[in-house]
Amino acid sequence: MNDVAAEAGVTKPVVYQRFSSKRELYRAVLEDIGERLQAEVIESAALAVSPREQVEAGFAAYIEFVQQDPDGFRLLFSGSSRDDAEWAAIATRIERSVADSIASLIAVDGMGKDHRMALAHGVVGMAEGMVRYWQSGSEIVDEDEPSKPLEPNDLVRDLTTLAWVGLRGLEAP
Repeated sequence: MNDVAAEAGVTKPVVYQRFSSKRELYRAVLEDIGERLQAEVIESAALAVSPREQVEAGFAAYIEFVQQDPDGFRLLFSGSSRDDAEWAAIATRIERSVADSIASLIAVDGMGKDHRMALAHGVVGMAEGMVRYWQSGSEIVDEDEPSKPLEPNDLVRDLTTLAWVGLRGLEAP
């Protein structure tokens, strides 16, 4: 709390006036990160004109967020945040909200909401998984084929293509 107060330019008692505990402060940080990520992805996708542009804009916003706040992304989606039920619930709420927005954009005649939600969670998981790999340095040690890290634009392109090609082939059961 001393470090937080110093970084904020206030005294420790001022921090405790706003947050009664470290846990409450941590919750507020996680919620802020999640809400910012969610807003950026949803707003970017909503501004796009065509469905493919929506997919690309959402992924681009996601990657941009991770580039600007890699520690925030890790804090929200990995490590001790997933080991604590309260913190995991915050991350899950953000994932569900983003998936809800994605599901509303999946337009397949005759497909029910549950099916669209499952697909939307698949898209969220795909993005999170690829970003985790990318953040780890995406290095594969192979003497015959040296590793070259993915550029952010390549990651956006690959995520968009993977999702778009898959979504375009869907039919209602």
